[in-house]
Amino acid sequence: MQTVTAQAAATPLPFENTYARLPENFFARISPTPVSAPRLIKLNKKLARDLRLDAEWLASSHGIEVLAGNRIPDGAEPIAVAYAGHQFGHFVPQLGDGRAILLGEVIDRAGVRRDIQLKGSGRTPYSRGGDGRAAVGPVLREYIVSEAMAALGIPTTRALAAVLTGETVARETALPGAVLTRVASSHIRIGTFQFFAARRDIDGLRALADHVIARHYPDVAHDQNPYIALLSAVISAQAALVARWMLVGFIHGVMNTDNMSIAGETIDYGPCAFMDEYDPATVFSSIDRAGRYAYGNQGPVAQWNLVRLAEALLPLIAEDQDEAVALAQEALDAFAPRFEAAFLAGMRKKIGLFTEEEDDLALVKALLDIMAANHADFTLTFRYLNDAAEGDDKVSSLLAGTSAVQDWLAQWRERTAREVQTGSERRTAMRRVNPLFIPRNHRVEEVIQAAVQHQDFTPFHTLLDVLGKPFDEQPDRTQFSEPPKPQERVLQTFCGT
Repeated sequence: MQTVTAQAAATPLPFENTYARLPENFFARISPTPVSAPRLIKLNKKLARDLRLDAEWLASSHGIEVLAGNRIPDGAEPIAVAYAGHQFGHFVPQLGDGRAILLGEVIDRAGVRRDIQLKGSGRTPYSRGGDGRAAVGPVLREYIVSEAMAALGIPTTRALAAVLTGETVARETALPGAVLTRVASSHIRIGTFQFFAARRDIDGLRALADHVIARHYPDVAHDQNPYIALLSAVISAQAALVARWMLVGFIHGVMNTDNMSIAGETIDYGPCAFMDEYDPATVFSSIDRAGRYAYGNQGPVAQWNLVRLAEALLPLIAEDQDEAVALAQEALDAFAPRFEAAFLAGMRKKIGLFTEEEDDLALVKALLDIMAANHADFTLTFRYLNDAAEGDDKVSSLLAGTSAVQDWLAQWRERTAREVQTGSERRTAMRRVNPLFIPRNHRVEEVIQAAVQHQDFTPFHTLLDVLGKPFDEQPDRTQFSEPPKPQERVLQTFCGT
């Protein structure tokens, strides 16, 4: 493939690249395609400082050239990473970074290695006929949602910067182009393991597994069987992650195996959204016509994906196939109880319980059933329940005030009365886990439309500021906590490719 070599730049970016030291079949070396007129939309200065980067330099004309892909920083080794994956249950043996280029890795202030990647930076050998570009809408959506997830305390990739390219991209219509600078603990996916397993490349599979162990799970390196220990560690991380994002009503939208990070971070915010009304069958993705990735299916889908990881790892787990399958199955059997335990533990906190009792799961399920029957707003129901800890009955009106609601509140008060915490202590604890502000889909769409139609990024900056404090009362911004009116509802989201 012919590529344009971007101009090198002397930059204060302390890259330390390990993935680029792996065998050449792990990636393609390729530079970003320069753009005509880059302009900074947003730089995440706090994240830049956490990454030990010079935020002022990144916001300068030279820094913007790097963030747009027009200049290659000193020490960077741009690569597009190869991977495979199951997409909506169908295996594709070669996918890879079709519109993203990994510049390199830095060590943050906490001593954690982090990838810096440009998304929307031009064609790569894995583009499969695509243009390798990103429109401004999906870039803003990923920036907003990933930073909201971070503020909610959920492991996630991060957004370092968003840049306009000065060019248009062709989708259904011509749209302004943009580049997102994404930060991740790594971009290694379940699909990365599948890439080598599909080719029966055991040496590549082992090199990848050893790299992941060294980078993400060093504690398992000296285990008697480090590869089954690796599988167990990823299972545990994914069980906790999916439970945590479901506790805030998040729907990933495309939980393909190539969109599940080995590092246990939420990755690839395409047609994702947060629920307004609670319904476990809720789907937003325009391409998920069968509801495979509906809100309530996310736990089972995560387990299905982890089975695919286990299949890829079998040659490393044991030489004997039957033994390898038995060990993998034992590890996989732990997913469901870990996921359910993490979800129940989170729900206990959301309804203000400090202790554990046998009937707590039934209490949680009864509340969710009432919410579904009454089309109650997921976020506000739990937020208003905070106030019920001190006698405010606003949650009852939100749930239509039915006898079922009153019966549930009576059971809840009886349950909380068996604990020593005061109503004030319970309310304070609940407010730490029940956000008031989430990136509601209609608000995200307003931001995108303002940017696309009017080149107005003020709504984007305002929404980011609100979402940066999701648990705080913000009296002058209460409108951002409100569910959409019927005419404001946005029922479909798109991946942008």
